[in-house]
Amino acid sequence: MSLELSNDPDALELLAASVTKFAEQQGWPDGTIFKIDLVLEELFVNAMAYGNPDGLVEVGVTVTSGDDVVAIEISDNGVAFNPLADAPEPEVESSIEDRRVGGLGLHLVRTMMDGLSYRREHGRNHLTMTTPRD
Repeated sequence: MSLELSNDPDALELLAASVTKFAEQQGWPDGTIFKIDLVLEELFVNAMAYGNPDGLVEVGVTVTSGDDVVAIEISDNGVAFNPLADAPEPEVESSIEDRRVGGLGLHLVRTMMDGLSYRREHGRNHLTMTTPRD
C-alpha cells in the first residue's frame, strides 16, 4: 500500500481508512491495526504541524505486509528531523503537572515499533519501521 498525502483536512482520515482496508485484506490482528494506526497518526500529524512552517508538506506512506512482519516507511519533504536522535526524551518519571509539553508521541512510536531507522535523502526525511504481525 502506498499513499501520497498533503496537508489536506481529509488526509488523516484517508490515511486511517487506507491502512485499515489494507490491514483487513492482509488479515492483521486488531492489535496490530491499532498500533500502526496510532503510530502513523502521530507521525503524520507531527509532519503537518512541524514539517514546513512556510508551506506545503508532502507525506508519503508505504506499508508492506509479510507473513510475520509489517514494514512501514513514512517520508516527508519537511525540515530535516531525525525522530530517533533529535527528539528529546520525555519526562516519564515526573508527575503529569510537572512534565513539559510534548515528546510523548515520538516516545510512543519508538517503544511500539521495532527496527527503526532514519535517513535524509533527496530533501526528504525517511523513517522506516517494522513490527510483528502479533
